Amino acid sequence: MKKIQKLLLLAAISLIPTIFIWISFFVRVKNIWGIPLPQAGMATIVSNYDGPIYLVIAKSLYNPEFIKWNFQFPLPIEYYAAPFPLFPALIRVFSVFIGFPYAMLFVTVTASVLATYFFYKFIRQYQNEANSLFLTLVFSVFPARWLIVKSVGSAEPLLIAGVIASIYYFQNKKYSLAGLWGALAQLAKPPGILLFVAYLLAILVPAIKIALTTNKNILKILEVKKYWPILFIPLSLVLVFSLFGIQLKDFWAYFHSGDNVHLMFPPFSVFNYSAPWVGTFWLEEIIFIYLLGILGLLKLVKEKDYIASWFTGIFILSILFVAHRDILRYALPAVPFIIKAYANTLVTKEFKIAFAVIIIPIFLFSLAYISQNTMPVSNWAPFL
Repeated sequence: MKKIQKLLLLAAISLIPTIFIWISFFVRVKNIWGIPLPQAGMATIVSNYDGPIYLVIAKSLYNPEFIKWNFQFPLPIEYYAAPFPLFPALIRVFSVFIGFPYAMLFVTVTASVLATYFFYKFIRQYQNEANSLFLTLVFSVFPARWLIVKSVGSAEPLLIAGVIASIYYFQNKKYSLAGLWGALAQLAKPPGILLFVAYLLAILVPAIKIALTTNKNILKILEVKKYWPILFIPLSLVLVFSLFGIQLKDFWAYFHSGDNVHLMFPPFSVFNYSAPWVGTFWLEEIIFIYLLGILGLLKLVKEKDYIASWFTGIFILSILFVAHRDILRYALPAVPFIIKAYANTLVTKEFKIAFAVIIIPIFLFSLAYISQNTMPVSNWAPFL
């Protein structure tokens, strides 16, 4: 009974902030705190980027001819290789019961509950129950960009749930579960492969150090048989590319999907205001994202949380090369571990007071962002 109550509590922590966001649009409130809101109801939520793109894939299964004849977005067919298939596949499954648009929202919020559940299990390893529940509450709304993506049609909750679960199970030496959840993260979005890179380094670096100091055979030190399930992650990537090869006739279609791979050299290219996905010089807050991320990483290293450190370090390193105005969205998979790094500060009375204040701008920003971040859909019939 206690386990069920805990699950219900965690589900409520995840869902209630999203419900508050939805209500504002569902009842067609004209403005909140002076912020004008569109009067399209839940269509505003469903049409938020990149929800309609995932609906196209859910209905077409990457079939180019089906896309050409049924959808009018001014996008090249190659663009549809940018989103990975797990999210649209789940939308298609649940659309049988509730239709495609609401299936998309159902999958998003269900994945968000999973992410919340695994975050609680992860953080409970380091904090007592009361602190763990409070940190889970913080995770449910912070940063605001996370609250936004788990309130609209988005694959991020699936990615983040898979990442947290995989790292949790890897830490607890349940490598088969770590590999399976890592594969789900990979099927959800491209950054899932960074889990595999992190695991390789976490396994190889200590083994190499031991081999160099003891002259032992590195293969005996590695215990390869124990770690083989992490191969599920790159194998799932091969499956995605094979699907693209069948449907789009191009195994490497993801890399030919246009300017969706926003990694650029040199690092910090996001400050090039003329870059296609930047387009502004109002970028100072990105410095604070870098600062909090790097400090959090150093705290994880100091605390000898090696698995979380490897993943966070690799992820933050990759973020330094991302040239996109919405860089915080790209950084979201590292957020659970950054929260863990600052946990002892976040559970203090001072932070709780600050959190009570900033929760208001979190919701205001989320409402304003969602109200403006919509794709133009003139005819909903093909999406239903």
